Amino acid sequence: MDRRKFLTGAAVTTASYRRVLGANSRVGMALIGGGRRGREVMKAHLDTGKVDLRVICDVYNVQRDRAQSLLAPTGEKPFECVAHEEALARPGVDAVLIAVPDHLHLDIAKDAFAVGKHVYLEKPATHHFDEGPQLLRAAWLSGKVCQVGTQQRSGAHYQQAREQIFAAGKLGKVVFVRAFWSNFPWQARRIEPGPKPSQLDWLRFLGRTPYMEYDAARYDSWRYFPEYGGGVLADILNHWADVAQWMMDDAKPLNAVATGGIYALNDGRANPDSVNAILQYSKGWNLSFESTVLPVRDDRPSVIFVGTEGTLDIARDGYVLTPAKGAPVRVAASGSLELAHASDFLKAIETGKRPNGDVQIALEGVLPCHLARAAYWSGRRMRYDSGTHEIVG
Repeated sequence: MDRRKFLTGAAVTTASYRRVLGANSRVGMALIGGGRRGREVMKAHLDTGKVDLRVICDVYNVQRDRAQSLLAPTGEKPFECVAHEEALARPGVDAVLIAVPDHLHLDIAKDAFAVGKHVYLEKPATHHFDEGPQLLRAAWLSGKVCQVGTQQRSGAHYQQAREQIFAAGKLGKVVFVRAFWSNFPWQARRIEPGPKPSQLDWLRFLGRTPYMEYDAARYDSWRYFPEYGGGVLADILNHWADVAQWMMDDAKPLNAVATGGIYALNDGRANPDSVNAILQYSKGWNLSFESTVLPVRDDRPSVIFVGTEGTLDIARDGYVLTPAKGAPVRVAASGSLELAHASDFLKAIETGKRPNGDVQIALEGVLPCHLARAAYWSGRRMRYDSGTHEIVG
């Protein structure tokens, strides 16, 4: 089936989301991927008071133990397993949180949809551009809720900015959108080589990527390597490009250029430690993105919209609207974005509403990442062909 038909159809598939839980029912969840990010997002789901954690699944026993310690310190312990197929087959599992490396997203999500589970999928939704139609088809045919972890979509101050500033045209003609976010110590670590831990399932970690002998850096810092993750051009650009496209009501990037490299961290990584990308959009505006994992001062990562009638600087802690004439207006964020996004996922399961970060939105939000990555690795301007749905030089 044509990908455009799927993208169009996805907007109406929420009508098929079946109400499977009563208003007072709890959602049984499995955590697939017990690493740092998986633990953070699952904790937000548990903090809603509407979730029972049934299963902790990870390829490494140390990560499973850490998740148990944080998420189930007392009381009944969730079942533990290595294989995601076993987690999906456990009784009482209504939904899964998939927080595995990017290269495993598609296969595990497809398996979850195939057995009728609702899916909260960490971003980016896809690791490779051509995976999009497969993910969309699997979600659409399952009739289940799919929420992707672009949590800004559930932030009250982000929603307010879109409704009260952009819908009202308060910025005039926006021509530049600047996105900044840097300083990631977790992605700047040097991983020393060592033997494979005895209880790490290395083959499951590799998934469908080419086989290679165990490498501690590839496991512990998989975002350094394009086989498993896109680095800041996926992990970070996905968040801010999604915000920009949402506010501008334009999810049609035309082309991208990107440059950067490994400027300091010569530790065997392949993805750049510092990068710039510029994307041009169909409605006549440019998105400029810059990011480095290096410890540059970055007090307030944000997206800045520059228009003929004013400027908006919006971040996770709130926004500042500066009119061309007049005093700035400051609005502070309220509440946790993580908790709000988890709550929205659970509400979609209960009521059948369309989730804030559904699969169609997620695939639109990751397209700029695929364009920018293609531009970086090719050293060329790359264009999205909306007729053939291909990225071309």
